[in-house]
Amino acid sequence: MPAPLFRAVLIAALGCTLSACQSSAPPPVATVPAAPAAAVAPLPTGTGCGPSVARTQAIVATDVKAGDLSAPVGARFGADLSKAEAACAAGREGEALNLLAAAKARYGYR
Repeated sequence: MPAPLFRAVLIAALGCTLSACQSSAPPPVATVPAAPAAAVAPLPTGTGCGPSVARTQAIVATDVKAGDLSAPVGARFGADLSKAEAACAAGREGEALNLLAAAKARYGYR
């Protein structure tokens, strides 16, 4: 085989070999670690107005802490829940549950 032909074959073979080292895949994407989930305190259990109001207060506090509810709206919601809590403490369960339902409806909670 003449030298120029041998050199051309050798260069072509090296080119093919080196091109096999090239990856056509996109470069790896840097992963960002997920933010840790907000720690949720156990919700009060039980029936009646006391635990119901307490559960809603805990949910609102968690939503404010997580940024799902703004602090000023959380404060207004909390004030409404305080009225329901006072009615419950005074033994007016029906009124307390009505105040709780009205507050939850006002702020879009079920």
